[in-house]
Amino acid sequence: MSRERMPAIPADKMTDEQKAAAQTFAEGRGYAVRGPFAALLRSPEVMLRAKAMGDYLRFKSVLPPRLSELAIIVTARQWAQSYEWHAHRPLAEKGGLRAEIADAIADGRRPKNMSIDEEAVYDFATELHQNRSVSDATYARALALFGEQGVIDLTALNGYYTLIAMVLNVARTALPDGAKPGLEPFPR
Repeated sequence: MSRERMPAIPADKMTDEQKAAAQTFAEGRGYAVRGPFAALLRSPEVMLRAKAMGDYLRFKSVLPPRLSELAIIVTARQWAQSYEWHAHRPLAEKGGLRAEIADAIADGRRPKNMSIDEEAVYDFATELHQNRSVSDATYARALALFGEQGVIDLTALNGYYTLIAMVLNVARTALPDGAKPGLEPFPR
């Protein structure tokens, strides 16, 4: 991969708006701006609004972490986004997603032996990314399992983490030091 395009901005090079946004971010997340937010800091208001959306989706969504993180790693796989994968695969497994499901997704295969709710999330996310919509059957299954708020939260997870994947890909954000890529790009 080529060199990072948008590495972290040194504090002495930040504008006043960037410094304020970085401080707000650190107070809310408990750590300094990093990863996609280092690139997003070039537009402080976009970064803070993205943080707010991410905070809801990660910590307050009606979907449990096992399912929300499943949607996130499906999105990371769709975008061949190693940073996003590196950050969220461990969270998916910590949330209860079985490693063999994540392994299949990393390989670009449909996982076997998923639970009914995992199949619903996987199918919804995969269809949404590949078809830019979901079939009536997939929608109805997600609606029956998660309700309307769950369908919106699931849609938002896919959209938000697509934004984050795009930012990471455009910025060519490097993995943290010592991290090994968990995804191989698909052949083009």
